[in-house]
Amino acid sequence: MPEFARRRTMMVDTQVRPSDVTKYPIIAAMLHVPRERYVPGRLREAAYTGENLSVAPGRMLLAPRTFAKLLDALEIDSQDVILDVGCLQGYSTAVLAHMAEFVVALEEEQALADEAEAILSEQEVDNAAVLTGPLAEGAAKSGPYDAILIEGAVDQVPAALTDQLKELGRIAAVFVQGANCTARCGTKIDGVVHWRDLFHAGAPVLPGFHAEQSFAL
Repeated sequence: MPEFARRRTMMVDTQVRPSDVTKYPIIAAMLHVPRERYVPGRLREAAYTGENLSVAPGRMLLAPRTFAKLLDALEIDSQDVILDVGCLQGYSTAVLAHMAEFVVALEEEQALADEAEAILSEQEVDNAAVLTGPLAEGAAKSGPYDAILIEGAVDQVPAALTDQLKELGRIAAVFVQGANCTARCGTKIDGVVHWRDLFHAGAPVLPGFHAEQSFAL
């Protein structure tokens, strides 16, 4: 077995399965997608570690455990259309594309979007499209979506994004709560997203997802 394939199997066996993520579509997708191809060359040797990877200023590829547990909570179906917010170089998009019907990947850094598009094409991921634009605004023209995955931490999720969810659609993100972060999953019921806490996690806040500051005189 080639070295990176061996590391990929170890990642699933030691980081994903022990975190109570056992759904076959998630396991199969994470075993299939070569994570090392979706990080900068300098980070390839670290691609399968259990930590967030800093791939660009203020931006991190989520740790495999965090990512897998968010996927588990979203309960993705093979007929779903997914919005992947903050796709970086496309790893999450490739995994989602292995599980869903179609993925709209959103990245606001043009260089990252260009890299994601090139790598996804090279890897023959043909059921995904990479768009460029502000992350907090989503991609309304391509929606509505069955599920939205936010690839990083947020102080708050703007209505502009949750409005792009279908009724009974799901959304997952890591929320900042003081000095801690908690992963949450929400379901849209009667037009309102109802959130539930999942697990503790860590990630930097994505651009556009900081809470508005208020000042008292």
